[in-house]
Amino acid sequence: MEHIMLIEQAQPANPDARLDAESARRFAVVKRSVVVDGHKTSVSLEDAFWTSLKDIATRRGITLSTQIAVIDEKRRTSNLSSAIRLFVLEHFQARAASAMYIGERQRAPNLVPAMQDAN
Repeated sequence: MEHIMLIEQAQPANPDARLDAESARRFAVVKRSVVVDGHKTSVSLEDAFWTSLKDIATRRGITLSTQIAVIDEKRRTSNLSSAIRLFVLEHFQARAASAMYIGERQRAPNLVPAMQDAN
């Protein structure tokens, strides 16, 4: 059961910055309450990280709560928010590296010479 609810939405760190509404929303820190292993805790992340984390969980066929629990279980830092940011970063770095590798393989010349007719 997914137990995540919006607690409050903070203002961007620099309210004088001239950002359009979409950018301001993406950079605003959103604090949400989550239940992990039966313990209620709060996590503060920029909206872009919440959106990306939800997308990753959806693609894996699991709930956001389950994804957060997995990150919590494997984290190497005391801060869950930092662990989530690193997880999202590492996920997209791996996807980018994979896409680059696939692209390089598709562009690589054929290393096996073409078979020529013996006629």
